[in-house]
Amino acid sequence: MPEKIYLQSEDVEMLQYQYQVHKHVTTAHLAQTMTLLSLSAYELKQEIDSELASNPALEIIEERRCPHCKRVLPENGACPICSRPIDANIDEPIVYVSPMDDFIPQSDYDDSDYSDEPMSAMTDDLTTYVIKQIAPELSKEQQLIAVHLLANLDDDGFLSTKLIDVARYFHVPISTIEEVQKIIQLADPIGVGSLNPQQALLVQLEVLADTQSVPEFAVEIIRDYMDLLSKRQYSEISKALKISVQRVEKIVEFIGDNLNPFPARSHWGTVRNPSSPETNVYHRPDVLISFANNDMNSQIVVEIVMPYSGTLQVSPLYKQTIKQTEAELKDAMKGDLERASLFVKCLQQRNHTMQRLMLELVKIQKTYLTKGEKFLKPITRASLADELEVHESTISRAVSGKSVQLPNKKIIPLAAFFDRSLSARTILREIVSSEAKPLSDTEIQKKLNERGIQVARRTVAKYRAMEGILPAHLRQVT
Repeated sequence: MPEKIYLQSEDVEMLQYQYQVHKHVTTAHLAQTMTLLSLSAYELKQEIDSELASNPALEIIEERRCPHCKRVLPENGACPICSRPIDANIDEPIVYVSPMDDFIPQSDYDDSDYSDEPMSAMTDDLTTYVIKQIAPELSKEQQLIAVHLLANLDDDGFLSTKLIDVARYFHVPISTIEEVQKIIQLADPIGVGSLNPQQALLVQLEVLADTQSVPEFAVEIIRDYMDLLSKRQYSEISKALKISVQRVEKIVEFIGDNLNPFPARSHWGTVRNPSSPETNVYHRPDVLISFANNDMNSQIVVEIVMPYSGTLQVSPLYKQTIKQTEAELKDAMKGDLERASLFVKCLQQRNHTMQRLMLELVKIQKTYLTKGEKFLKPITRASLADELEVHESTISRAVSGKSVQLPNKKIIPLAAFFDRSLSARTILREIVSSEAKPLSDTEIQKKLNERGIQVARRTVAKYRAMEGILPAHLRQVT
């Protein structure tokens, strides 16, 4: 029988103290890792420079070392160990972290063409993004109303102004405002411009019903029992609808898998943590994707930029200095050491997370990388988070604000790998470019359906508008 151990009161207090300290450190570690993960390479360089300037316990050794394995690097080129294939399986990408001076070869870029200022990203703010989709459907008066409504959206995509106030402002019936709002709600992201999550979910459910079956009572649960749904009081819902709790749970699972109560957050690149509404910027790619030996039949190579060459570490000299320092200064110096050590560990964790993310993402989207946009697979941040067994917000932070150079040298946002409409829009462009006579949206819808893309007619109109393609009666076939 194992020996029993009895704790004195002072032992319990000590254990509680140790637990609290551990919990504090873990929380600080997670918070700083998430902060570093959300930064682009350009922003990360600024953060590292700032930390080096403010913390004497942190130093960088100016030598070319691999950010991952810490081996000394040759004068030119990537790490010969980390850039080596793990196995001969051609489907397994090679993913590694490279110093900035290796990340962008001179053959690909001429530094004289770029200043140190970041370049504007080729992305739209939410108002512009939605207006581009719906403008062809609106009259001049409706366009003004739409811009006004979209200018009054919060970060979640909900209207922060009352429809009656907008009607008074434009001196029109409230039904006119509601008509424009409905058009906005059917744009991408679906449900944007709603008054609340309940209305957004009902709009999304309506659109979803055009292309797939929706469980019975799903509308009723959202419309009549939203409060119980948000509190997960499924037994109360089952009693009210006179159906089993198991059936309610299946309906709730469908809602969770297919609907988004905060529509604008998907546009900002995260479901639960929207980024700033300001447009992101690109300085240089954060990730470089290519093929080994420039052969499309070879393994995919993924380089993740680390914006410095050398070794970032806790200063050994600073550690020695503490031993010879007066007692009243030691606490402050120990604080510097702890902060430096935490920063280095969090930076390593950030790199590890980016490697795991890119490895899985490139494996999923290999056909897209080799064959083009119409082969982009529809995936979500949530599904990738499940695959990697991390929180969805981790994926969102890792993706947000970063850019990727594809094998064809085109630079795109990393978020484009999750653009579920891109393949459909690419095929739509092909259909229109090869039409013998202008095809209506209904005819385009049928052709898309024949190719396995199930979309509603109004979705076709939306995608057509996003691609800048005129309606059939305004198109001329040359």
